[in-house]
Amino acid sequence: MKILTEIIVTSFYIGKLPLAPGSWASAIATIAWLYFFDDTNSHLLPFYTFALLILGTFFSNLSLKHSNDYDPSYIVIDEWVGQWIALSFLPVSASYGLIAFILFRFFDISKFKPVGYIEKLPGAFGVMLDDVVAGILTVLIIFAIRFLLL
Repeated sequence: MKILTEIIVTSFYIGKLPLAPGSWASAIATIAWLYFFDDTNSHLLPFYTFALLILGTFFSNLSLKHSNDYDPSYIVIDEWVGQWIALSFLPVSASYGLIAFILFRFFDISKFKPVGYIEKLPGAFGVMLDDVVAGILTVLIIFAIRFLLL
């Protein structure tokens, strides 16, 4: 169970990269979105994302039991979930992917007020849900920009 936990929380060991593992996880989640989704199946992304959220919360909780850190940098399944939330309901394209990546990383790293508050939740909820909020903020801003420009 320990190896499975490590594989899941590190998103197949992306979380073990020495520099900016969260940014790498977000980038690879964006690339996966570009390659595995298109306009005919992008409506499935929220369902996959929800499944990853449940899986990530469960396994992050197991991993946190063996860590002294409340949000260890090796846990990057939360970035994957947050990035896919940020990409949900958007047309699948490199330009939307890049915009969503930049905005999501901004919110996740800066811990802009609602994100920072959620991060303080205990255990796996704080680890996972701050990225959910960062993803929601990102997609809302992209929708607002699209609305204003169209």
